[in-house]
Amino acid sequence: MILINLLPHREIARKRRKDMFNASLGASALAGGLIAGFAFLWISNQTSNQQDRNQVLSIEIKKFDAQIKDIANLESEIAALKARQQAVEDLQSDRNMPVHLLTELVTQLPEGVYVNSMVQVGQDVTLKGVAQSNERVSELLRNLGGNSAWFTRPELIEIVAGSVTLAARDQRRVSNFTVRVKLVRASEAAKPTATAAK
Repeated sequence: MILINLLPHREIARKRRKDMFNASLGASALAGGLIAGFAFLWISNQTSNQQDRNQVLSIEIKKFDAQIKDIANLESEIAALKARQQAVEDLQSDRNMPVHLLTELVTQLPEGVYVNSMVQVGQDVTLKGVAQSNERVSELLRNLGGNSAWFTRPELIEIVAGSVTLAARDQRRVSNFTVRVKLVRASEAAKPTATAAK
C-alpha cells in the first residue's frame, strides 16, 4: 500500500528550520550577553584594582615627597652648620694672626728697611715705609713672596725717592715705598709646613 503524505511538509520543515534558527540566535545572543557581562565585570574589577594600586602609589609618593623635603631641609641645615663651623674655625685661626703678622714681618724685613705704618683690611696688608735703596725694597718683596709661609703675592704699589735728615748737616737719600701683600690664613700656612715635614 502506498502512503501519501498530504500534509504541507515543506512549510513544516521551513517552520522547524526557522524555529531552530531563532533558538540558535537566542542562544547566541544569550551567550554573547553572558560573555559581554563577564568581560564587563572582569574589566571593572581590573580597573578597580588598578585604581586602588594607583591610590596606594599616590599615597606613597606623597610620603616620599615629604621625606625628600625633609632631606632637603636637613641638607640645607647641614650646609649652614658647616658654614658656621668654618666661620668659627676661621675666627679661631685668625685670632693669632696679628702675632704671626708682626713676627713674620720682623723676620722678613731686610737690614736698612723700616716700616712707618701698616694697615690690614681683611687679608690684605698695606705696608708703608722707608728703605735705604731700591735694592732693599726689592729684597723685601723677594722675602715676602718666597721666604714666608704667612705672606703671598707681594705687590709694589709705589716707590718715591726722598731724603732724611739725620743730623744738622747729614742728609741721606732714601726710598719711600708702599707695598701690598696678602696674608695667608693659619690653616693654609700650615699646609706647606706639613708637606715639607713629610
